[in-house]
Amino acid sequence: MFDIGFWELMVIGVMGLIILGPERLPTAIRTIRAWINNIKQFSTSVQTELKEELRVHELHANLKKAEEQGLKDLSPELEQSVNSLKAAAEEANRPYASNNKTSASDEKNDK
Repeated sequence: MFDIGFWELMVIGVMGLIILGPERLPTAIRTIRAWINNIKQFSTSVQTELKEELRVHELHANLKKAEEQGLKDLSPELEQSVNSLKAAAEEANRPYASNNKTSASDEKNDK
């Protein structure tokens, strides 16, 4: 990744031992490791968000193409995008549909 060899790591370790001393070196190593883990987690989350945004943009573009064709005689790619969007819409509406059924039955019971 950084193209650091064994001898470079050895020099960094000896310099850290000389500068920080044996008491503070383990704490410094743990702190640096925590920073690196936080940076990795942040970069992973940013990468995931970018991939999701690109996917949403692609689905949106495919939906526009499908609407231009009147949602008929779609290519397999466009049809898959439309079906994916329909499934996502149904999944998003599912909790509200069950809440509406519950509130409708509650209103009948109240009367």
